[in-house]
Amino acid sequence: MWISNVKIKNFRNYNEQKIKLQSNVNVFYGENAQGKTNIIEAIFLCSMGKSFRAKQDKEMIKLNTQNAIVEIEFHKIDREGKIKIQLGNKKIIYVNGIKIKKLSELLGNLNVVMFNPDDINILKGGPQNRRRFLDIMISQLKPNYMHTLSLYSKTIEQRNNYLRQIREEQKTEKLLDIWDEEISKYAFIISKYRKEFIEKIKSKIKKIHSEITDNKEDIEIEYLTECYDKEKYLNFLKQRRKLDIIKGYTTKGIHRDDFIIYINGKQLSIYGSQGQHRTAMLSLKLSEVNIVEDEIGEKPILLLDDFMSELDQNRRNHFLEKIKDTQVIITCTDKIDIENKNILIYNVKDGKVYGGGI
Repeated sequence: MWISNVKIKNFRNYNEQKIKLQSNVNVFYGENAQGKTNIIEAIFLCSMGKSFRAKQDKEMIKLNTQNAIVEIEFHKIDREGKIKIQLGNKKIIYVNGIKIKKLSELLGNLNVVMFNPDDINILKGGPQNRRRFLDIMISQLKPNYMHTLSLYSKTIEQRNNYLRQIREEQKTEKLLDIWDEEISKYAFIISKYRKEFIEKIKSKIKKIHSEITDNKEDIEIEYLTECYDKEKYLNFLKQRRKLDIIKGYTTKGIHRDDFIIYINGKQLSIYGSQGQHRTAMLSLKLSEVNIVEDEIGEKPILLLDDFMSELDQNRRNHFLEKIKDTQVIITCTDKIDIENKNILIYNVKDGKVYGGGI
């Protein structure tokens, strides 16, 4: 899988830009705040239908303009494709010229795996970061997952609203049975998807991490959830009903799931060094790349946003060895030399892309 052309109009700090890419390594270099990451964001948007950094779509529209457009032309083993996204009063998405009705129709067309320095917060930050990592990856491979997750979130919001009405307006508790049944149904489906994905990570990450650390570290992952069993979780909701009413929100569910990483038997988040966190994150992401390839039969596109500078020479060599024959789109502040790689190089300055030489 690879992207051949990117077109953006009124997107972030770009007026209008056309970029031709090659199927292996593409480098965009320049000073900070010139627009390098905006290119990565445009590609991610066409993969997931949303930004990895903007909370609202309007943040991606250039100042003093009303609409933004992103177009991507891509190639797979068995077909070519085109994605077009218009941002304005509402978001309109076209896949191969056909306007789609649901986000799930976009997911899975363009598979990407993104690396950036903030990835370390997946492991060092709160559980919501780890859940988001799982949600993004699973959604690309199983588009129905995002639809189910959306239904779960809406139902949780409705239940929470009613919990507060019970507390403040003394409404009957019996209606909670409706929300509880729906929540437990969706939670079980989502938990099953997440468990399966974690198991796939486990099957990949031990070997990858052992190679990166020269066999010095053993890595393990433990998935934490209370939703493996639909009936047990349903009973759990009923048992905690009084507490939920007092607090005014649902205290347990897949919106509280987490996973823990252990290095040589010790919990990484407590005992791990900065270097161990970075290595574990690299292993996790490389496992993700392998899983995508197993699932779709071809390699995903790798988006490396100011990432290579975060790796020492040893980690960089291991990383490059793992991403052979893959389209890579790199942003960095300075030109980088990647040995034995055919590189297409662009310079980004003030919302314009120059060059494209090899």
